[in-house]
Amino acid sequence: MTTPGRTLPDELRRRLGVPDAVVIGLGSLIGAGIFAALGPAARAAGSGLLVGLAVAAVVAYCNATSSARLAARYPASGGTYVYGRERLGDFWGYLAGWGFVVGKTASCAAMALTVGSYVWPGQAHAVAVAAVVALTAVNYTGLQKSVLVTRIVVAVVLAVLAAVVVATLTSSTADSARLDVGADATYGGILQAAGLLFFAFAGYARIATLGEEVRDPARTIPRAVPIALGSTLVVYALVAVSVLTVLGPAGLASATAPLSDAVRAAGAGWLSPVVRVGAAVAALGSLLALILGVSRTTLAMARDRHLPHALAAVHPKYQVPHRAELLVGAVVAVVAATVDVRGAIGFSSFGVLAYYATANASAWTLAPEEGRPVRLVPALGLAGCLVLAFALPLPSVLAGAAVLAAGAALYAVRRGVTRH
Repeated sequence: MTTPGRTLPDELRRRLGVPDAVVIGLGSLIGAGIFAALGPAARAAGSGLLVGLAVAAVVAYCNATSSARLAARYPASGGTYVYGRERLGDFWGYLAGWGFVVGKTASCAAMALTVGSYVWPGQAHAVAVAAVVALTAVNYTGLQKSVLVTRIVVAVVLAVLAAVVVATLTSSTADSARLDVGADATYGGILQAAGLLFFAFAGYARIATLGEEVRDPARTIPRAVPIALGSTLVVYALVAVSVLTVLGPAGLASATAPLSDAVRAAGAGWLSPVVRVGAAVAALGSLLALILGVSRTTLAMARDRHLPHALAAVHPKYQVPHRAELLVGAVVAVVAATVDVRGAIGFSSFGVLAYYATANASAWTLAPEEGRPVRLVPALGLAGCLVLAFALPLPSVLAGAAVLAAGAALYAVRRGVTRH
């Protein structure tokens, strides 16, 4: 047991209060997804887009509630990897951590390339690598610097989204009739749209993943998660409604840059460059939060020797998992420099839903005295994750299942070698 106010060499220092934890959550949630996800979701759901957003929000609420209760009970780095290990067994925790690390590493590269495509399209790969190096350096020098950068990112992105909402809703081209749900909306399309939009809400896991760096986690995490999620839902709903009123479902479905197209349709073309800057900044914020989350899960898995134990080291001065952060940064930089992963990360979506399914299954096992949520919450969250995972496009389902199967095979090999 550690002395109050002190940490062991391989432990992280508790520095984050409720405001900082909310900022980390907002930086993860209000990211590049809102600038790009509306188009694909509209193609899937048609006029049922807002219904799909509501479904995604319900599943996200269940996942957030389950994750918050578990994080208060197990305030350690690693998030659902730790919860699955403690509540369901070593294998299920490992599989959740595997899906998160592999899937989110690809997402990091995608976010880096998104930055490059907005900042300098002709040199997207070079800009992506530079962004990864810069943000890895920020994370390496301490969590408080990461929080400061995230505050700036959140402020910029919220200002840009507010400008989009005002410009579109006050435009003469805005028509509330475009919000009506028509015959083109099908149950399958709405569920697929919910699966695509769900990941715009998935950032609250970053608060739980940083559980070892939160002060008074039993109080801080259950407060920070719903505040971050609720704020994000309001923002996303306003943006989706405003864009639909000027583009309509068909126009939104065909848009390659939905928010830029929306401000041009509203007669505010001068805002288009501002939206591009906002998208680039949002992608940077998402990348910063993703690197934080992946490195902490890597740290937790390395402590249990599911990954090389050397990655469990914590920097004595900066109190961060510096080796894990450097490795994650290096891998992301290599992927971003060599592969265009923006159209090939469907397995990431599947893996994250599997990750949250494990969180809900873990929350189901909590006793009332351990802070178990109402049983309907983890049950609905688990069912929702499974339904949305298999409602994704078939290539995404197959790729995601293959990644999880590969992780299970590696686990079996490692167990066999250990026993031998």
